Amino acid sequence: MDSKLFGEAIVKFTAGLILVGLLTFLPAGTFAYGQAWLLIGILFVPMFIAGLVMMKKSPELLRKRLNVREEEAEQKTVILLSGLMFLAAFLAAGLNFRFQWIVLPAWVSYAAAVVFLLAYALYAEVLRENAYLSRTVEVQENQKVIDTGLYGIVRHPMYMSTLLLFLAMPLVLGSIPSFAITLLYVPIIAKRIRNEEQVLEKGLEGYADYKKKVRYKVIPFVW
Repeated sequence: MDSKLFGEAIVKFTAGLILVGLLTFLPAGTFAYGQAWLLIGILFVPMFIAGLVMMKKSPELLRKRLNVREEEAEQKTVILLSGLMFLAAFLAAGLNFRFQWIVLPAWVSYAAAVVFLLAYALYAEVLRENAYLSRTVEVQENQKVIDTGLYGIVRHPMYMSTLLLFLAMPLVLGSIPSFAITLLYVPIIAKRIRNEEQVLEKGLEGYADYKKKVRYKVIPFVW
């Protein structure tokens, strides 16, 4: 086992757990925020398990997923906008719970949790199908176009899964104001995809033909 990679993964996992806890419980003003505990459970337990699996079977893929050093200027803007969106969404969810602005029935949170877990499974399948996935927009050495499985349905199945994840998250927290904020992810991710496809068309052989073969970017028959 790569002890350095393991240490980096544990540090980032712990930092993420603490950050999500602070962003939910502080604005809520209490630890008695059941939906926040539900989200933390369905978010971090599968993440921990997936990290252990990647550590054992595909450490290079884990290393790519931990790397967030974007070189594309446009993608740095996308990361900034995404961070601000998540900050606002979590704060809104906590405040919504504290002041009971809009109270949703409990079944909404549970149904959204099911959608969230299904999206997590979809995300895991994307990672299995594409060993070139990283969190940065780049063309890697010896990279090839993947056009089978989910990539035969939409060009960006990873963004299809993250769209479901991010839209389910505020509903797990029981917050309509947070959900409204998270809808901003759609134009943000559209900006990222536009730039990413420009990079791939320029640097990845066969990608232009792949775009003609698979028409939809994120949602079959819609987008």
